[in-house]
Amino acid sequence: MKPASSMSRESPGIACACAAYAIWGLYPLYFKLLQHVPALQILAHRVIWSLPLALAAVAWSGDWRGLARLRERPAWLAHFGAAGLLLVCNWGVNIWAVNHGHVVEASLGYFLNPLLTIGLATLVLHEPLRRAQRVAIALAVAGVAWMGVALGVAPWIALALAASFAGYSLLRKTAPLGAFEGLALETALVFPLAIGYLAWLPAGQANVFLASTPGERLLLAAAGPVTTIPLLLFAAGARRIPLAMLGILQYVTPTMLLVLGVALYRERFDMAHGVGFGLVWVGIAIYLGDRLLPRRDAHRLS
Repeated sequence: MKPASSMSRESPGIACACAAYAIWGLYPLYFKLLQHVPALQILAHRVIWSLPLALAAVAWSGDWRGLARLRERPAWLAHFGAAGLLLVCNWGVNIWAVNHGHVVEASLGYFLNPLLTIGLATLVLHEPLRRAQRVAIALAVAGVAWMGVALGVAPWIALALAASFAGYSLLRKTAPLGAFEGLALETALVFPLAIGYLAWLPAGQANVFLASTPGERLLLAAAGPVTTIPLLLFAAGARRIPLAMLGILQYVTPTMLLVLGVALYRERFDMAHGVGFGLVWVGIAIYLGDRLLPRRDAHRLS
């Protein structure tokens, strides 16, 4: 067992991480309120209203040293620009999926994400891949392939969500800035795209923010805190708890999404989904077991 002092030190981190994952898991409840707004406009407002909060977080931390070095490190702009684009892609697909009745498939993407991240780290960073991890990835691939064949269409939403966030995670893993500074820079780099899109909307597509009621404007502006607060909570939690525990807690989000999709929104979940998700879940169980068993062995030896 862990000492009481260790558990007390980790408790705030666990609370922050759980709060972040729970907010992400409840995203459909928020986005459904904006179902009448085009997904790209919701996405633009997520970026626009997130930037002030991200900058406020950096100001609160009092650490501007990394951002002050941008003139000396122009390559950082390309690095964080790519990360920002991947993050925005993930946000956009998630919004579209929720508001077009694909919450279940979105949950599959976030179940897949950790396994895809491992595979990507192996290919790009040449990190060693243990046997259990290879089996877990193979089962996840088999689950996705099964669903593609059984349903007659590839689960592109799940793949896009998993691939975009895995790519983002890889770039953030090798990023030269901290969590707050990195988020602020990523958001600032995609901010002109969001403003530009709203200023230049296709003919016949009204700017919903300008044409909506005060209540709807408030909902769109809430995209900032709804986006930024869980990211800040996650950053705070990740610094305080072991990576293995963080890896377990991350499945709170896709589990909540799956429950909402099936129980609240009555989305399809038949035998084909059950087999596909089941293969992915077995892979996840093997992955988690591979991470937790060494810790148990270490406790026995201590």
